[in-house]
Amino acid sequence: MIKKLLKRVFGKSAKKKSPDSAIVIPFEVHKVGRDSISYGAKRVTDGLQAAGFKAFVVGGAVRDLLLNRQPKDFDVATDATPEEIRRVFRRARIIGRRFRLVHVMFGDETVEVSTFRRMIEVEDAQTDEHGRLLRDNEFGDREQDAARRDFTANALFYDPTTQEIFDYHNGYADIRANTLRIIGEPEVRYREDPVRMLRAVRLSAKLGMKLDEATAAPIAQMKGLLANVPEARMFDEMLKLLLSGHALECIKKLRAMDLHHGMLPMLDVILEQPLGERFVMLSLQNTDQRIRDEKPTSPAFLFAALLWHEVLSVWKVREASGERSLAALQAAMDEVLERQRAQLAIPRRYDTVMKAQHLIQFIDHPTP
Repeated sequence: MIKKLLKRVFGKSAKKKSPDSAIVIPFEVHKVGRDSISYGAKRVTDGLQAAGFKAFVVGGAVRDLLLNRQPKDFDVATDATPEEIRRVFRRARIIGRRFRLVHVMFGDETVEVSTFRRMIEVEDAQTDEHGRLLRDNEFGDREQDAARRDFTANALFYDPTTQEIFDYHNGYADIRANTLRIIGEPEVRYREDPVRMLRAVRLSAKLGMKLDEATAAPIAQMKGLLANVPEARMFDEMLKLLLSGHALECIKKLRAMDLHHGMLPMLDVILEQPLGERFVMLSLQNTDQRIRDEKPTSPAFLFAALLWHEVLSVWKVREASGERSLAALQAAMDEVLERQRAQLAIPRRYDTVMKAQHLIQFIDHPTP
């Protein structure tokens, strides 16, 4: 059945194979030309290939181009080590400790370059008691690198020189079918990294793709694993979601899949209150529109808006107990922010802006 599907999608060109297990999709089929790739990404792939290495544009950029979307950035994967990459390019620096990457700079553009990595064998994997991977940074080959990626749509390798796409997991067919599908067994992949559940929801909302049934099915039973994710990672993922330009749709999907509980304190309660829901939805809608209009956005302003009704609730309780109004508000802000940090590591540098927004609400509405 799979062979028939591939033949229907690719035609005769589906018969072409690379030396490994990849299906090679030629330009005549996918229509993504070299000119679609950013200047920096072409310089990186050309430079690495000229130095004798393999190099490809990977991940979300390839997916977005196939969906006729403009990629936010272009990432490159290669068989060169970080040190070898840095020797090829004058303006390059190695970042990270556990997971080393190289940033190569061309004017205002920075291209992130990673070395192919492999999946850790089960017997060698370092996991916590819930199955979450604690170590996943060993070099590998292109096929192994594709296997360790999260979704089939993100496991495509584009060579700007030949204009060919290398597909190991039928990602091209899934994109054509507008389907987001996880690579491998969903339960295993979610245990390895529970954040993949949030990424599945965010990407399906952002890209307008439907979640594959098998990919979506375990999420309701496994969502509790998100409690074991470090707060800093949860904050990063929440920030990506809220600043995706599709935050409103993401929140709706999170609520539909019962994944919103605990990500922002009492967000589930807020969304059940008519005034609270309207306030949150308008804030998200405004942020989405600003991002689409390429206007500046402030994470601190958005978090202040999302947390306002919780601050309001605590403020009311403190005032009712006899505290002066302004002092009660200041104490409420501190209490809510500290409660929030137990779940999401919101940087303290945002505190001043968030509190300023809440004080503006106090000036406009001096009684809660």
